[in-house]
Amino acid sequence: MKTYVADIIPKIQRFSQKLDDLTKLMNQHWVSIGDINQSKCVYIFRPNNQLLISENGIVQKGSWEYLGSQSLLFETKHESYLLKHGFFDENVIALKLDSTDHYAFFVNETKYHSELNNINDILKFLETKYIISKKAGNNLGTTEKQTINEDVKFSYKIISEKEKYDLIWGNFIEYEIIFADSKKHKLYKGRSTSKYFYLDSVYGRKYFDTFEQAVFNLYIYLNGQKLG
Repeated sequence: MKTYVADIIPKIQRFSQKLDDLTKLMNQHWVSIGDINQSKCVYIFRPNNQLLISENGIVQKGSWEYLGSQSLLFETKHESYLLKHGFFDENVIALKLDSTDHYAFFVNETKYHSELNNINDILKFLETKYIISKKAGNNLGTTEKQTINEDVKFSYKIISEKEKYDLIWGNFIEYEIIFADSKKHKLYKGRSTSKYFYLDSVYGRKYFDTFEQAVFNLYIYLNGQKLG
């Protein structure tokens, strides 16, 4: 299992999912990123803690165990590895080899074929998704007029954008919005659902697919209007 030094991982850890949600780890085909010109090594984490490792179609069996504290133990016929959480999403896992600054990278096979098949592609993908796009996202709200409905035109600013976590909601982003009429309110984006929502005092969370839809409906809600 090849490992790499990757300075980007500490910079994006706040965007990572937790390893303890094992349903997202199991029964996926995770391709170990190494010297792909020589071999393709696929790791499959089965629910019974059996680890299947397929290298160019030849399968060996081992075991895996979640040890708590965001740590995994891999045991194969010849070697054992203690790996710590580095980064985890639906596309990429980065696991830190214990007591080192080196990471083993695994890519979901659905992405491996078309996009991510070497370490440079992975690092570029993570930088684009979690650093460059997040910086661009700071300009999500502007002072320009937002025409979302022909009958309703308004402007708004995003005062703040914060990464947050609590035991009930998990990881989420909190946006504080101020409209041109000075009304303020908060919007949220769930990390697990990627849905935007605000809190309605009667109906609770109101979910939307896009930021623009959420802002528009929040404006309607705050002004007591009904969509026609």
